[in-house]
Order: sequence, then structure tokens, then C-alpha cells
Amino acid sequence: MLAVHFDKPGGPENLHLKEVTKPSPGEGEVLLKVVASALNRADLLQRQGHYAPPPGACNILGLEASGHVVELGPGCQGHWKIGDPAMVLLPGGGQAQYVTAPEGLLMPIPAGLTMLQAAAIPEAWLTAFQLLHLLGNVQAGDSVLIHAGSSGVGTAAIQLARMAGAIPLVTAGSQHKLQMAEKLGAAAGFNYKEEDFSEATLKFTKGAGVNLILDCIGGSYWEKNVNCLALDGRWVLYGLMGGADVSGPLFSKLLFKRGSLITSLLRSRDKKYKQMLVKSFTEQILPHFSMESPHRLLPVLDRVYAMTEIQAAHVYMETNKNMGKIVLELPQ
Repeated sequence: MLAVHFDKPGGPENLHLKEVTKPSPGEGEVLLKVVASALNRADLLQRQGHYAPPPGACNILGLEASGHVVELGPGCQGHWKIGDPAMVLLPGGGQAQYVTAPEGLLMPIPAGLTMLQAAAIPEAWLTAFQLLHLLGNVQAGDSVLIHAGSSGVGTAAIQLARMAGAIPLVTAGSQHKLQMAEKLGAAAGFNYKEEDFSEATLKFTKGAGVNLILDCIGGSYWEKNVNCLALDGRWVLYGLMGGADVSGPLFSKLLFKRGSLITSLLRSRDKKYKQMLVKSFTEQILPHFSMESPHRLLPVLDRVYAMTEIQAAHVYMETNKNMGKIVLELPQ
């Protein structure tokens, strides 16, 4: 099969397609013939040599995919049959023509969605669901500040926060991105390049601050985050795009707010946790993607690239211009 490959860490120019051995499903696994996959920041970091896959995981890039079930491994419980369309959360391996996964990490594709749209759901939407509900304990009426509001996770978090009865606020780096976020349901958006998002958040919340922050930036935002966190607020850190170092009285400021700092990664979680997350998401959220749902959820696609254009896809993601997901279409 063909798979995205790089021989040594570095820039997008190191990426190419390579013929590799097609995997076989192990105990309780299924083999998926991949129609589409999507790009995540983790792919860029792994290509640069900064984010190795978890022990035992496939080293091919790709944390999500959509396709059709073509083979069932021994011990499968009968949830899936040959030919079923499915989308899947992966620790790696999605950017290849075939991928294996535990059957409990597959999800049915909601009615009315294409394979390309389905490929944009697993990693971003399961991350947003985990951050809001399992870690952030979001409640109706909560104000939620979502950094990188036009990213894959951001666009998912806006819609899920609204569905939970919360008030989503976002930061982004352009007016265009903020307009899109507001169309998706953000109550307000702040351009971090032009204004102090912390002061703008405090103004919007009439000085109270936000109950929950979803933060993929880290270091460079710590002071502004603590400044606009409400008393007893929860700050959930899930990325370090703004650096890992903190200089200053983070703990005293956080303590003064009685704030909780919660950190999370999804890729390195064990199979049992991921299966629980997928099951909860499938039961509680997935029905709302179908045509009939009054609060219809929608994966946001920015661009679709052919798998042969993998270098261009990485270059585009690195410009930070995308609004929503960058999807890869695989040769059939």
C-alpha cells in the first residue's frame, strides 16, 4: 500500500509517498480501507522530530481516517461487518491506504456526511468533547474562552459549548476567522493581534471572567489566561503552540483565583480510555451530525488535498491560515 513517509525529521520537503506493507488486523481489530484522512498539528510536530508516536503505535502520520471495513481480525464482537463505512480515532497510521484499529475506536458515519467530512471529525471533535465535558466539566451558563477558535478543535468546541448551553468566546488572528467563529455560534471573538484578549474577555463578562479556558497556546498566554479566569475557573491546557516556559508568579495568581489548571493529551491515552471516550461521543454527540437534528453539528473543512500533495498540505498548515480542517484524499 502507499503511505505518507519521511526518512528523517525536518521540513515538509522530506515528505513523500512510499510503498509499505499493508497491515493485518490483530485480536479485536478491524482493517479499514482509507478514503480520507486529516492533518493535525501532531503530524507537523512528528515530522519535525518533536512528537514521537506512543509506544507500539504505527509511525505513519495520521490520527484519524474515514473509509470502509475490509477485514475483521479474530475476536471481533460483531459490531462491524465487511463493507461498513466508518471513521476512526488513531494513534498513527491514518495517512495510508489501509489502517488497523481496535473495533471500539470506530464510529459510524452520520447520515448526510461525506467521507471527506467524516475524516475531519475523530481527532478534533473527540478532543473538544474531552476538553469540555470530561476535563472542563462544562455547565449550562458557563462562559468558555476557546483559543485558536478557527482551528479544527476550536470550530468543534464552539458548537459543542453552544449545545451544552454554555457561552463560547474565541481568540483568532484575523477578522475573517472571527467572523466564521461567530457564524458557528461564538458569542464574541477577539483578534489577539490587535487587542488584549484578556481585557476584552473581562469586559464581555462584566468583570467576572470566564469559567473555562481551552488553551492550546501555553507559555505566552499564561498571564492573560489567569487574568481573565473567573473565581474557581478551570483552565484546560492541551497544547504548547506559544511555548512551554513560564516566567512569573503563575501559582500565586492561580491560587488567588482558586483556579484549576488541568492538562491533557489524547494521543497517548490508553485503549480503554479512548474506547470509553468514543462510546460516550457516539451516544451523546454523533446523532447531532445527521440531517434531521435541530442543533445540527457540522465539521468545518478548509481545504482538501490529494495524498500526492502532502508537502503542500503541510506548508499550508504551517501558515496558520486554515479555518477548520485540512483533509487528505487517498488514491483508491
